[in-house]
Amino acid sequence: MIRVTFLGTSAACPTVRRNVSAISLQREGDLMLFDCGEGTQRQMMRYGTGFSLWAVFITHMHADHFVGVTGMLRTMALQGRSEPLLLTCPVSGRRVLDDAVHLGFDRLSFPVEVRELRPGDRVSRNGYEVRAFRVNHGMPALGYALREDDRRGRFDVERARALGVPEGPVFGRLHRGETVEVDGRMVRPEEVVGPDRPGRTVAYTGDTRPVRSTVEAAAGADLLVHECTFAGEEAARARTTFHSTAAGAARVARDAGVARLALTHISARYSEHPARLAREARRVFPATIVAADGLTLEVPHREDPPATPPAGGRVGAT
Repeated sequence: MIRVTFLGTSAACPTVRRNVSAISLQREGDLMLFDCGEGTQRQMMRYGTGFSLWAVFITHMHADHFVGVTGMLRTMALQGRSEPLLLTCPVSGRRVLDDAVHLGFDRLSFPVEVRELRPGDRVSRNGYEVRAFRVNHGMPALGYALREDDRRGRFDVERARALGVPEGPVFGRLHRGETVEVDGRMVRPEEVVGPDRPGRTVAYTGDTRPVRSTVEAAAGADLLVHECTFAGEEAARARTTFHSTAAGAARVARDAGVARLALTHISARYSEHPARLAREARRVFPATIVAADGLTLEVPHREDPPATPPAGGRVGAT
């Protein structure tokens, strides 16, 4: 299971309906955040994500993307947390993030590691990795792509039976890659197991202009979460402020061949009327939604039916 919950979908200024940047991603038993703007701890309570994080991946050191770390850590400490927590940031962000970690604390009840990453750096976990990639926001900034390891191929039960393989533990041994002996004949895994199947990929840009490095990092992704600060009439402003328009984000999704695009980091001017952003993006890439706070998307394997339609979601998606 991969579940993405949008905790904050506004641009730099929060609105009544949208908090600033934060996204929760749960993969099986692992929970992580991408960005942590002010008020994220309350959004986590409001939308029921829990606080059992193993990592927080900060895209850049603008306040609306990281200053929620201080309050979130204090909440965790008051809850009695003892497990370590990893915080990542771009190169040159460590000092600022260290200050945020220790602001208001004599001592935390759990260890916090602050780690600077460069484009191409990876943080590996059991069954997947999170890779940092280059974006263009006029300052040190990263996007992040979670990529699962390949999965074993499908086990061909009928072929195994035809080869005389007894059902039960021997099936499992073959599927795990072991060669087994059946009636004096060796049965190899490749005779009954199909080719490896790709795992899932979720990519998140943080703030950026549309750039080729995002296309490359998100190639074939199951979900791309791309910033969309402006509509098309503000294209010139988007360029000068190193942000994206709806159509610009959609072109990235189209060129990357992703399955779905979710737009976030919505300027306050569109907060109450995000449908215009959706229309602009869907002219280029139909499988687009405009995310809202509290929206949860399930990311299925490609051969499974989507839990959330490409152009919809829970109440609040447009």
